[in-house]
Amino acid sequence: MEKKPQDGRKGAPHREVPPVVGLLLAMALMNLLLYLCLDRLFISPRRAEAGPGHCPYGSFRMGQMKTCSPWLSCQELRTEVRQLKRVGEGAVKRVFLSEWKERKVALSRLTSLEMKDDFLHGLQMLKSLQSKHVVTLLGFCEDDNTILTEYHPLGSLSSLEETLNLSRYQHVNTWQQRLQLAVDYVSIINYLHHSPLGTLVMCDSNDLPKTLSQYLLTSNFSIVVNDLDALPLVNHSAGTFAKCGHRELHGDFVAPEQLWPYGEDTPFQDHLMPSYDEKTDIWKIPDVSSFLLGQVEGSDMVRFHLFDIHKACKSQEPAERPTAQDVLDTYQKVLNSLRDTVMSQTREML
Repeated sequence: MEKKPQDGRKGAPHREVPPVVGLLLAMALMNLLLYLCLDRLFISPRRAEAGPGHCPYGSFRMGQMKTCSPWLSCQELRTEVRQLKRVGEGAVKRVFLSEWKERKVALSRLTSLEMKDDFLHGLQMLKSLQSKHVVTLLGFCEDDNTILTEYHPLGSLSSLEETLNLSRYQHVNTWQQRLQLAVDYVSIINYLHHSPLGTLVMCDSNDLPKTLSQYLLTSNFSIVVNDLDALPLVNHSAGTFAKCGHRELHGDFVAPEQLWPYGEDTPFQDHLMPSYDEKTDIWKIPDVSSFLLGQVEGSDMVRFHLFDIHKACKSQEPAERPTAQDVLDTYQKVLNSLRDTVMSQTREML
């Protein structure tokens, strides 16, 4: 009898995977990758809650610095900082792009001795309020009337539209990122109203351009407050309230209680002008946020969801306006809700 050749392989015969199964596996993997991409697209990275570089008071860390460094002294500012060019000027100080140990920094110099009290007040606020909401202080010299802070090349919020219209920033010119900027702004107001020093009012905010100039846009598209020269303290229990300057204010941007209440027939007199509290900052939030939201696709949808809280911010009576924490909670709720909705709708389309 002829013997059949034996197959050397043991076990069950090999079966090829049907093409349809491989296709399904590939589609499942693609969906997983798309979900991960969506998470990165719609959920911004969490920001550190602590202050600049997690450094103790009197020191700083910025950029790629691995350790904290003490605030620079007069001698160090004179010998280690190289002034390059002027990049800004206000009533209180001139700002120069400068260099320290091959790092770009901002050197502020007092404009005139008449403004020295405001300059020193701003310095004291910078020293006392160092946090993630405030520009990082690197050093100062009261003898020379100079302050050194971290440099943010994207500049103030005044140039936000020009920055986001650049081709390299088109990917962040979205309602999600813009609403996150509005959250940052309200977070700063809330921090000032609950600061380590007490309730502080942002007085350098008598019109929209002036208000925007007080804040800087960082390279990771968050906001820090930069100008703290006019931050009067309010203490309700002690009956201490604020007045922003000694001149008559005009326009719709400032709160009603900041306007001269005695009519055109009575000339303005500073000592007759009533003082007010931190609710003036709340009145201005809708106008600043509207600028931050811009006119990109989806911004009107965000405005619709913020309509009620913004209407409350514009109450004629200061006591009827929400607190900064109330506004912040609403902003965060709207941001999370709209992102979840967009993510859900996008995933259903896959």
